[in-house]
Amino acid sequence: MTDSLDALNKKLDRLIEAVSRLAPPPVPQTDLSVADCFVWQAEPGYLEPVRKVNRVDIGLIRGVDRVRDILLDNTERFASGYAANNVLLWGARGMGKSSLVKAVHATVNVSDRLDRPLKLIEIHREDIDTLPKLMGLLKAASYRFILFCDDLSFDHDDTSYKSLKAALEGGVEGRPTNVIFYATSNRRHLLPRDMIDNERSTAINPSEAVEEKVSLSDRFGLWLGFHKCSQDEYLDMIDGYVRYHGLTIDPEQLRAEALEWATTRGSRSGRVAWQFTQDLAGRLGKPLKD
Repeated sequence: MTDSLDALNKKLDRLIEAVSRLAPPPVPQTDLSVADCFVWQAEPGYLEPVRKVNRVDIGLIRGVDRVRDILLDNTERFASGYAANNVLLWGARGMGKSSLVKAVHATVNVSDRLDRPLKLIEIHREDIDTLPKLMGLLKAASYRFILFCDDLSFDHDDTSYKSLKAALEGGVEGRPTNVIFYATSNRRHLLPRDMIDNERSTAINPSEAVEEKVSLSDRFGLWLGFHKCSQDEYLDMIDGYVRYHGLTIDPEQLRAEALEWATTRGSRSGRVAWQFTQDLAGRLGKPLKD
């Protein structure tokens, strides 16, 4: 009888173990006090803290002084509890759109005027349709949040932009007062141009169809444009990086190598300047600052 009970218990244990493996793991609990930056993990639905943020000092972002000041002012007002706008940073690739968002966040948080630090939460493009769920989690928190989506755009058959429209301004509840949305994109209207043109050519009422597509950008109160930099601005970026990281090189040699690097890449931008700086530091055998 005892042997039968032992065998039955072993079978029950194996059954319980098998059922446990089928059950979804518990959702990790988020402690908002452990970090200033988080990444939204849509499945299972929690905020993953980022201990070390990949960003540069705001003083190293050159050639965008005007938009830098506008974004910093908007962020400072929001962090202080005043009215502020959602922001779309759009334009030329590699000109520091996402770097500026992260740098501005860090700059605001070193201010001694804030009672609580401003939190930055990155949401991936493919998780945009879960934005209402994320906002529901944040609206009761005592912190203020920047929701940040890098390289935001939508394809022809993608309808998740409607979820973003509703979450930003159009829902019954509206955007929570402690949440603001920053996005970067190479497109001013976030949708392919041919998608808008197709709507215009095939719709019964072309103007209404186009309005539906471009109205997403209208949800952003601030449009900050980033444009290709000049040669002088490109060289100024490199000079800033070289001084910041303590790299020693003859100025004329630096200029010649920097221009050759830009020529081989076929473009000048902040990203190209940073890539040259990494190459230069490697050739000089010098480490870069964290």
